[in-house]
Amino acid sequence: MTSREAARELLREFPVVDGHNDLPWALREHVRYDLDARDIAADQSAHLHTDIPRLRAGGVGAQYWSVYVRTDSPDPVAATLEQIDCVRQLLTRHPEDLRPARTAADMEAARGEGRIASLMGAEGGHSIANSLGTLRGLYGLGVRYMTLTHNDNVDWADSATDEPKAGGLTAFGREVVREMNRLGMLVDLSHVAATTMRDALDASSAPVIFSHSSARAVCDHPRNVPDDVLERLPANGGLAMVTFVPKFVLQAAVDWTAAADENMRAHGFHHLDTTAEAMKVHHAFEERHPRPVATVATVADHLDHMREVAGVDHLGIGGDYDGTAFTPDGLADVSGYPNLLAELLERGWSKADLAKLTWKNAVRVLDAAEDVARGLQATRAPSNATLESLDASAG
Repeated sequence: MTSREAARELLREFPVVDGHNDLPWALREHVRYDLDARDIAADQSAHLHTDIPRLRAGGVGAQYWSVYVRTDSPDPVAATLEQIDCVRQLLTRHPEDLRPARTAADMEAARGEGRIASLMGAEGGHSIANSLGTLRGLYGLGVRYMTLTHNDNVDWADSATDEPKAGGLTAFGREVVREMNRLGMLVDLSHVAATTMRDALDASSAPVIFSHSSARAVCDHPRNVPDDVLERLPANGGLAMVTFVPKFVLQAAVDWTAAADENMRAHGFHHLDTTAEAMKVHHAFEERHPRPVATVATVADHLDHMREVAGVDHLGIGGDYDGTAFTPDGLADVSGYPNLLAELLERGWSKADLAKLTWKNAVRVLDAAEDVARGLQATRAPSNATLESLDASAG
């Protein structure tokens, strides 16, 4: 049996839980949620990284769909609700393949049925507009993690890619973490500054996750996780889900991406824009300046390092498909996960290790967060604290 055949066999029993996929945002940007125009029951490889046939080919058994909205959205709460509605429409259209999931038990039920468990994650604390009531509302609608920031700071937490302001988490930011713990919503530390990571680990009584981040020691990008934070995951019980984004995993791609992003801005596009017009600008730049290419081995290097520092019980996968313009060779879309597992098998990872990486760790972490929430709900009422009441400098 080849390593790829062995990978496929393992995925039939322990499919991939992917921590982050931006399909809802791509559907918003490309076709304004016209799901007939991008019917994911059919091959959408000309337009998207994601569709049901390729999810099946990739051995995906659970997906956290990102309900991301941009930080400059004029009404981020309404836009987040529209993103949630998009996920709900997808679930209604494709019930044979996609199963709504809110709990670890739901994930296991979906696996038993041969369906893809579909969870949601909000990407950026701007989606709650400084309101713990809104946070609870998102949880009630099925959101099971929130990334504390996106690329810009929020009033109560510093981002990895913005100028430091809070120095990590403010008092209100710590209250957001505590309320997420009380709800059973996972605290996602992708995108946040290292100071915020450390403050959140100090404040959280439940396991945290990194839904789509890699190792800073392997690729020195602020979106990645420093070793001292990885070292804290065993005590916390949390999970770092390696991402595939070339500019986060390949050092040579970091400088190239900075130049490509500046070129996008010079042509009047947001650097994260993946519409057809924006991609023409991207591709023209790439023709002039060949892009450094990440590979499956590049991603495996991160996992090898993260395993050494955090341990295999604290690793997962978060590809960031449909949220990045470029992908590594061998991981072009959601069908590529068997290639990564085959590479890891060839590096000596056992099948037991890979079962933890793909499925078991992610299910355990959500189950643990639910358990912590049950205990907290017995002793704590919902918090009605405000930014202004806890942060003296607010307003």
